[in-house]
Amino acid sequence: QVHVVESGGGLVQAGGSLRLSCAASISIFSFNAMGWYRQAPGKQRELVAAITSAGSTNYVDFVKGRFTISRDTAKNTLYLQMSSLKPGDTAVYYCNAHAGWGDCWGQGTQVTVSS
Repeated sequence: QVHVVESGGGLVQAGGSLRLSCAASISIFSFNAMGWYRQAPGKQRELVAAITSAGSTNYVDFVKGRFTISRDTAKNTLYLQMSSLKPGDTAVYYCNAHAGWGDCWGQGTQVTVSS
């Protein structure tokens, strides 16, 4: 069974950094794209950043210049390096892996940014 597992969340002060990881149970080249989403309390889940199987990346405007999505194909792991964190970045962050057969979601990892 295909699954992805996030790790790396935690509590950080505003201006700090965190790196999230998402380990896939199969080769990440099996997916058309992978991405990071987040969901804050009372809000809808939203896309943060994504990377295609070819390595192209895209970011939503509110994280451009602060977050970087990357991957290690040898480790089948997706990363999200987050810098200059703001209290507004507080949310549960989810890893998504999209393939022709559907989507795979992780359980999420909590990121809390204190002011």
